[in-house]
Amino acid sequence: MSRIVHVNGSYVPENEAKISVFDRGFIFGDGIYEVTAVVGGKLVDFDSHMERLARSLREVRIDRPASDDALRAMHLELVQRNGLKEGWIYMQVTRGAADRDFKFPEGVAPSLVAFTKTGALVDNPNAATGVKVVTVDDIRWLRRDIKTVMLLGPVLGKQQAHEKGAFEAWMVEDGKVTEGTSSNAYIVKDGKVITRGLSNRILAGCTRKALLRLAKEHKVTIEERLFTPEEAYGADEAFLTSATTFVMPIVEIDGKRIGGGQPGPVARALRKFYLDEVAKG
Repeated sequence: MSRIVHVNGSYVPENEAKISVFDRGFIFGDGIYEVTAVVGGKLVDFDSHMERLARSLREVRIDRPASDDALRAMHLELVQRNGLKEGWIYMQVTRGAADRDFKFPEGVAPSLVAFTKTGALVDNPNAATGVKVVTVDDIRWLRRDIKTVMLLGPVLGKQQAHEKGAFEAWMVEDGKVTEGTSSNAYIVKDGKVITRGLSNRILAGCTRKALLRLAKEHKVTIEERLFTPEEAYGADEAFLTSATTFVMPIVEIDGKRIGGGQPGPVARALRKFYLDEVAKG
C-alpha cells in the first residue's frame, strides 16, 4: 500500500505527491531537514529536533513553516495515517519555489514536505554484532552545525563506505575525526567516552544530546575533545549515534578490529540506557 505523505499542508498518496521543479531545495540544496525516530507509535526526542530545526532555519534565514505544535500534529497525523509503529519521519523545509536566482526570493512561502519509513530501531540486528566503519576525507563546507539538505559530501563518503563493505564512514579533517556521514563518532578508552566537542565543524546530534545527559546520570565519564583515527584504532571500544541507529557499537575501523571485534560493555550499557528512556515514552 502506498504511503501517505505530507506536502505543503496536504496529505496525499506518495505517487501523487508533487513539488515544484523550481523549488530551491531541488535547485540549490537551499533547505533544512530533520529525521525523528518513532517507537511504539511515539515520537522520540521530538523537542530536541524542533529546537535544532529552529536554529538551522535561523542560520540560513528561512521562515518557519509552522509552529512546533503544528509540526508535532503533522508528525502524529503521518504516524496515524500510515500505521507507523517503528521507523522514522523525514521532514524537509526549503526556502520555497521561485525562478532560479541565487539571491533570496521575496514574498515566497517555504515548502514543507514529510514522509515516513518503517524500520527496526529497537531490535536492530546490527546492534548485536556491531558495524564496520572506514575513514574518508572530510570535503564538506564549514557550517556542518546547520542540518542542510546539501549532502553531496556525506553521500560520497557513505558510498565509499558501502563499496568497502562498511556501514558508515568517519570523516577526517586535519588528521582528526569530525563525525560520521550521518552520525556522531565516539571512542572508549579505560572506561571513558571520548567524542568531539560541539562547534560549527559537526552537527549537534539530538541522540548525542540525550546520550550525554544519560551518561552523566549513570556516572559514565565523557571527555569532549578531538581524536585521531590512530587513536580510534587503539581504543577499547567505538560507537556511533544517530536518530535512526540510537547507539550503535563499532567493531572495525579501516579493517582494524576494535575491542576484539565484539560490541563493548560501555556501548551496550549506553544503548540500554537510551532504549530504557525511549520505552518510557
